[in-house]
Amino acid sequence: MTTLDPTSNHDSTIPSTTESGAPRQSDANSLSVGPNGPLLLHDVALVEKLARFDRERIPERSPHAKGSGAFGELEITEDVSRYTKAGLFQKGVTTPMLARFSTVAGELGSPDTWRDVRGFALKFYTQDGNFDIVGNNTPTFFVRDPMKFPDFIHSQKRLPDSGLRDNNMQWDFWTLSPESSHQVAYLMGDRGLPKTWRNMNGYSSHTYMWVNEAGERFWVKYHFLTEQGVENLRNDEADTLVSKDGDYHRRDLFEAIKNGDFPSWRVEVQIMPYDEAKSYRFNPFDLTKIWSKKDYPRIPVGRFTLNRNPVNHFAQIEQAAFSPSNTVPGTGVSPDKMLLGRIFSYPDAQRNRLGTNFNQLPVNRPVVPTNSYDKEGAMEYTDSGNAPVYAPNSYGRAFQDAQGPVDNGWEADGELVRSAYTLHAEDDDFGQAHTLVRDVFTEEQRGRLVETVTGTLLGGVVEPVLSRVFEYWRNIDQEVGDNIEKAYRQQAGDQVPGGDPIAEG
Repeated sequence: MTTLDPTSNHDSTIPSTTESGAPRQSDANSLSVGPNGPLLLHDVALVEKLARFDRERIPERSPHAKGSGAFGELEITEDVSRYTKAGLFQKGVTTPMLARFSTVAGELGSPDTWRDVRGFALKFYTQDGNFDIVGNNTPTFFVRDPMKFPDFIHSQKRLPDSGLRDNNMQWDFWTLSPESSHQVAYLMGDRGLPKTWRNMNGYSSHTYMWVNEAGERFWVKYHFLTEQGVENLRNDEADTLVSKDGDYHRRDLFEAIKNGDFPSWRVEVQIMPYDEAKSYRFNPFDLTKIWSKKDYPRIPVGRFTLNRNPVNHFAQIEQAAFSPSNTVPGTGVSPDKMLLGRIFSYPDAQRNRLGTNFNQLPVNRPVVPTNSYDKEGAMEYTDSGNAPVYAPNSYGRAFQDAQGPVDNGWEADGELVRSAYTLHAEDDDFGQAHTLVRDVFTEEQRGRLVETVTGTLLGGVVEPVLSRVFEYWRNIDQEVGDNIEKAYRQQAGDQVPGGDPIAEG
C-alpha cells in the first residue's frame, strides 16, 4: 500500500493521473482524429491540463507576462485576392491595429534583455471583426503538441522549493523533447537576443488558411520583416542592460514613437496550395518546422507601421487580449495541433485573467457592431435591451443556422489516437536544426553559439541531464556538440573524454 504525506495526496512514484485520480493516457500527445487530424474537445486530459494551466497566475499572463506595445495601421500594397477574400488583405485597404511584443518565460518584473523568445502578437480591427495573429520573433517553436506546452513553460519558470529559475530543469525538458532542437538552436544563436523590438522580424510560426472568392483553399505562413534592419545584442551587451535598464526594449519602442520615429514591418506570406500539404517533404503543420523559401518563396502583401503610443499602459496593453480564435471570412486555421490547442487556451486564459467579458474592454472591442447571444457574467457592459436572449427565437433578433461544409475547413478521417504527426519524407527532429546551424550560421556565429551555451546556461546542470545536453547538440551538429562539451569541461577543469585532464583556470 502506498504511504502518502499526510499533508498531500501526491505520490511521484505512480504514473501520472488526471486531477480526479484517473490514469492519464499520455503527457505528450493530444487525442486527434488520426495522427494528422483535428483535436477533440472530449480529450479530458488536454482540456483539464490547458484550463488548469490558464489559471495558474493572477493577474499577469502565464507566458508572455513582460511586454509592451503600440497602435498603428496595416496597409495592403499588393493584390493577393487570388489567395484570399479577407477584406483586410485587399489591395488599398488600411486597417487599424495593435501590436504587443514580449518575452516568454520572464515574469512581469523581469528584464527585457534576458535570452528568450520574443512574442509578436498582432490585433487588426477589421470591418469583419477582430483578426489576431499570435506569433514570435522565431519561425518555429519548442513543442508541436499542446499537451506539452504547460510542461515547457513550467521548465522555464521556477523550482517549487527554492522559487529560483533553474538551468537543469530547462535542459532536462529540452533534451527529453528532441523536437525542441530547431527552436533551441535558433534561440542560442545570434538571433536569440534582438537589439530592440524594432530590430526584429516576426512570424506567425503557425500555419493558417486563406480562402478566395472561388472557395479555393491555401495554407499560409505570415512573415513580418523589420524595415529598421535586423540587429542583435551580444551577450555582454545584454548582461549590462539587465542591471542598467531592465525596461530597455519597452523604453526604446515608446520613445521612438514619441519622437516620430515610427517603426514599420513588411508583411509577406508563404503560400502552399491546399493539396501539396499531403506530400510536402516536411509536415507543413508541425510548429517545430519551417517551409523552405526555395520551395515556397515569400510573397509581398503590404506593410504595417506603429505610430501611436498607448495613453494608459494597463488599460491598452496589459488588458489587451490576443487569440488565434479571432478569424475573419477568408481566413482560417489548420491541423497544426499547437494552434488548435491555443484556439481554446488563449481566450480561456483571458476569461480567467481579465474576466468573462474581456472582449467588451475598449482595447479588445471590435470596431463593428456585434450581436452575441453570450450574456451576463462579471463586468457585463454591452446592453442588448429586452431582445431575446436565446436562439432560435420568434421575435426578430437575428441568428445564424448555417449547415454543411465550411469554406475554411479540411478533411479528416481516422481512428482516435494519441500520436505524433505521421512523418513526411524528410521529417525528423534534428534535421532542420542542423541546417540552421551548419548552413545558415557562419563559423563565427557557431563559435558564439558555443560560447552562449557554455557561458552561463549550463551552470547548475547535473547528470544525467548534462550528458544529454552534449548528445542533444551532437544530434544537431557533431562538431558543435563536441565543441560545447570541450568548452564546458575546460571551464570546469574536467576530463575531456579520450583526452588529458585539463587544468582549472
